[in-house]
Amino acid sequence: MTLRERVQEDMKAAMRARDSVRLSAIRLLLAGIKQKEVDERVVLDDAAVLGVIERMIKQRRESIAQYEKADRNDLADVEKFEIGVLAAYLPQQLGTAEIEQSVVAAVAESGAAGVKDMGKVMALLKTRLAGRADMGKVSALVKARLGG
Repeated sequence: MTLRERVQEDMKAAMRARDSVRLSAIRLLLAGIKQKEVDERVVLDDAAVLGVIERMIKQRRESIAQYEKADRNDLADVEKFEIGVLAAYLPQQLGTAEIEQSVVAAVAESGAAGVKDMGKVMALLKTRLAGRADMGKVSALVKARLGG
């Protein structure tokens, strides 16, 4: 079963259970997937669906920061719930030690000498760690490793 099919099955289950909050979050995800498919005129594979999920989680984290800054905890709680629903579709996250090992390997493999080569290293890591690590944290580790 593809990731997209799993999301659709979860939507049906949420409809049957009359779980309107969960259903709303899943529908937002499906809408994001459909939008990307229409924009690019392709059927998304699991890797592309993971990209959509990661983008949506990032947007929600930014929204939470804004809501908490404005003292709107009710809206922040809704966004946190949606992150929980979306995160369930991501593969298990890697630990810091595993990410650091990947960074070291990618730096060695790309032959990166300094911060100017960061793009090469990030390109390698993006394919290897997609959906399994926060790329913002990975970027910070790469920058620190390259002496930035």
